[in-house]
Amino acid sequence: MSATLAKASAPAPAPPEAALPIVPARRTGQWAAAGAVLVLAGLGLYSVVTNQAFQWDVVGAYFTSTAVLRGLGLTLWLTAVVMVLGFAIGTLLAVLRLSANPVLRAVSWGYVWFFRSTPILVQLLFWFNIGALYPTILGIHTVNLLGPVSVAVIGLTLHEGAYAAEVVRGGILSVDRGQIEAAQSLGLGRRRRFTRIVLPQAMRSIVPPAGNMLIGTLKGTSIVSVIAVQDLLYSVQLVYHRTYQVIPLLLVATVWYVLVTSVLGVGQHYVERHYARGTGGAR
Repeated sequence: MSATLAKASAPAPAPPEAALPIVPARRTGQWAAAGAVLVLAGLGLYSVVTNQAFQWDVVGAYFTSTAVLRGLGLTLWLTAVVMVLGFAIGTLLAVLRLSANPVLRAVSWGYVWFFRSTPILVQLLFWFNIGALYPTILGIHTVNLLGPVSVAVIGLTLHEGAYAAEVVRGGILSVDRGQIEAAQSLGLGRRRRFTRIVLPQAMRSIVPPAGNMLIGTLKGTSIVSVIAVQDLLYSVQLVYHRTYQVIPLLLVATVWYVLVTSVLGVGQHYVERHYARGTGGAR
C-alpha cells in the first residue's frame, strides 16, 4: 500500500526536451561586422576632428556670426513659406484630380506633369528672367515686381505644389471607401466629409512623405543662391569669397543643415506617432 502511494506521489518524469539547455544562436559574423563598422567610423571621426585642414577654429568663429545667422533665418523662413503655400496648392490640385469633372482632372494632371518634368533650377531661372517675356504686368514693371526673394518663393512653391499634390492624393486614396460611404449615409456634406472624415485618416499616409518633403525643401532652398538670394549657403559663399576659407565656411553651412534637419526629423517622428494613435502603428 505504501509503495503504491509513494509511486502515485512521485513527480511525473520531465519530457526529454525540457532537460536540454536553451542556448542562443551565436552570431559571430554579425558582431565582427559591427565591430569593424565601429572601428572604421571611429577612425573616420578621428581623422575629421584632428585634420587641421578642416580649420575647426574658423568654423567655430563663423558658426554664429551675424551673416550666417541672417542667412539661416532666411532659409528657415523660405522653407516654411514654400511648404505652406506648396501644400495649399497641392491639396487643391489633389481634390481637382479626384474630381468627377474631366476638365478639372486634366488641368490638375497637366500642372503636376509639367512642374515635375522640368528641373527646379530651370524654373527659377525662367522666373528670374520673366521680364524678358512680360516687361510689364498691369502697368507694373516686372523687374521691380519680382525681386530675387519673390522669384525664389514663386519658383519653389510651384515646384513643391506638384509633388505635394501627389502626396495628398495618395493619402486620400488610402482612406477606406467604406468610411466615405458611412459619412454619406449620415448626411454629411462633401466639405465636412473631407475635413472631418477623409483628411484626418489620410494624414497617417501624408505625414511621412510630407516630412521628407520638408527636409528636402530645407536643403533644396540652397539652390536659390544662383539667383543671389542670401540664404545660408549664399551667406557663407560671400564670406569665403572674401576670406578664401572655403572648406571651413562650407562646414559651417553643413553643420547647420545637419542640425536643423535632425530637429525636423524628431518633430516628424512625434507627428507620425500622433496620427498613428489607435492604429497599432505608434512607435
